[in-house]
Amino acid sequence: MIPNQPPSSDEYLAVTTETPPDKPEEACGVFGIYAPEQDVAKLTYFGLYALQHRGQESAGIATFDGEKVFQHKNMGLVSQVFNESILSELPGNLAVGHTRYSTTGSSRVVNAQPAMVASRLGTLALAHNGNLVNTPQLREELLKRNYNLLTTTDSELIAWAIAEEINNGHSWLDGAIRAFNRCQGAYSLAIGTPAGLMGARDPNGIRPLVIGTLGNNPQRYVIASETCALDIIGAEYLRDVEPGELVWITADGMASFHWAKQPQRKLCIFEMIYFARPDSVMHDESLYSYRLRLGRQLAKEAPVVADIVIGVPDSGIPAAIGFSQESGIPYAEGLIKNRYVGRTFIQPTQKMRESGIRMKLNPLKDVLEGRKIVLVDDSIVRGTTSGKLVQTLRDAGAVEVHMRVSSPPVTHPCFYGIDTDSQDQLIAATKSVLEIAQQIGVDSLAYLSKDAMVQATQYDPNSFCSACFTGNYPIQIPEPIKRSKLLLEAVS
Repeated sequence: MIPNQPPSSDEYLAVTTETPPDKPEEACGVFGIYAPEQDVAKLTYFGLYALQHRGQESAGIATFDGEKVFQHKNMGLVSQVFNESILSELPGNLAVGHTRYSTTGSSRVVNAQPAMVASRLGTLALAHNGNLVNTPQLREELLKRNYNLLTTTDSELIAWAIAEEINNGHSWLDGAIRAFNRCQGAYSLAIGTPAGLMGARDPNGIRPLVIGTLGNNPQRYVIASETCALDIIGAEYLRDVEPGELVWITADGMASFHWAKQPQRKLCIFEMIYFARPDSVMHDESLYSYRLRLGRQLAKEAPVVADIVIGVPDSGIPAAIGFSQESGIPYAEGLIKNRYVGRTFIQPTQKMRESGIRMKLNPLKDVLEGRKIVLVDDSIVRGTTSGKLVQTLRDAGAVEVHMRVSSPPVTHPCFYGIDTDSQDQLIAATKSVLEIAQQIGVDSLAYLSKDAMVQATQYDPNSFCSACFTGNYPIQIPEPIKRSKLLLEAVS
């Protein structure tokens, strides 16, 4: 292997000219399929299409036809990266796919996944959702042993750690498990090999991963970040991959290995509030139903006199409907979303911004004019978008704007695969609710309580990670990484 110098520190930062988002951004969507006699590349394409909301920077697919491996990945949306011709050149019985939003590693094609690594037993293709917290140590270990690291991602490090264990004489299974024990943090993985397909979650199960079956043949299995990716290809949801579990899918069927000594379920609760699609199923119900309950509870905790309730499209709409149902205040569409606007690197000029260019949301004046409005959103992170949105409603004629948020104040950054600002940029970390209300220009502001948020899951309240609201991180964060994002008083 050829020695390689570690990338410079600024290469770890995503390079973008955009204003930082006012929402937490999800890391990635992963998809894997073992389906002999099926067009696995095309099925993976559709699976990734359903997971597009989890990442819009790059997409990739790798397929295995025995020992032969085929791959294609590039920057852009799934529909931009792939076409019929490209998919036809990806044969095989097994495929792994990925759609990416970078939280570690810069936004460039070399960091697109799946990560491809050669080993003694053949090539492996790894798709990763999450973030490791021991990336510097793992990178240093591999560089000292002259591994040729080509990217700036922690995902490549997991792949090389597996390859290293295999090169030391271990099997695919033992090598993967030994590598997982070297990784600290959040990781849900789909791993393609010449021998079979793996799906794995970290011992806390922070990021989701589900298993489905395709058709009546029990040897056709699918793993994906969410059930919506199963639905689109007609697969039936079987169960979740458990925290600290590895599933191994081959011609002999699916085998399960619980490799972690003390797994403890800590699913990111923001998956339920915002990230996952509302038609995805968690805990035996659609997330739409959960988000309705959040809105109902919000109406109980923070009632207000108003004429209409509107939601911020799309993620705030279920909670807004729930708020309306509980309060009796009519629900209306007051904002129309341009559904063809994603992440863009072509930014309007400052003069365009000042002239009122609206790329994503446009108000309905005849609905809003002269009305007292309840505006429901799922979260406020930086507060910049909220302030602009409130001003847009007032410009459209709203006489009062009362904002209700269906989650608690976001006070701490995430280290487990969600792209959040450093703590000093989180508006609720440095300002009171009253100060936030004044800054974004609303007549009143209220957040849902943490207890209500967790109780609405109707599940064990201790089985969720809610560190972004509390600062209680279920996986220990190394001090240097803490200092990179937390305020000094929070670190001490």
